[in-house]
Amino acid sequence: MNLNQRSFKRPRLDLRQLDAFVAVAEELHFGRAAARIHIAQSPLSRIIQKLESELGTLLFVRNNRNVRLTPAGEALLDGARDLLDLADLVAARVASI
Repeated sequence: MNLNQRSFKRPRLDLRQLDAFVAVAEELHFGRAAARIHIAQSPLSRIIQKLESELGTLLFVRNNRNVRLTPAGEALLDGARDLLDLADLVAARVASI
């Protein structure tokens, strides 16, 4: 069975979503995270909402005063950092050829 024949649908994570997620997870503030990755807060919120929808779980608990990771968010954080580091490594390797 090849990848195209799989009967399940896995989430399609992209690097932009992971970068946004890591920024929010590290800043624990949507405004600071948006400034860090140079986008407005509203598009950042939409990126996180789409990621949560694709994964089928909340990654953050939000209220008017703070943001904190859920257990699912904590589980994603290390993996997201690893994937972003790997993407940087691959890009650097290709660029050096």
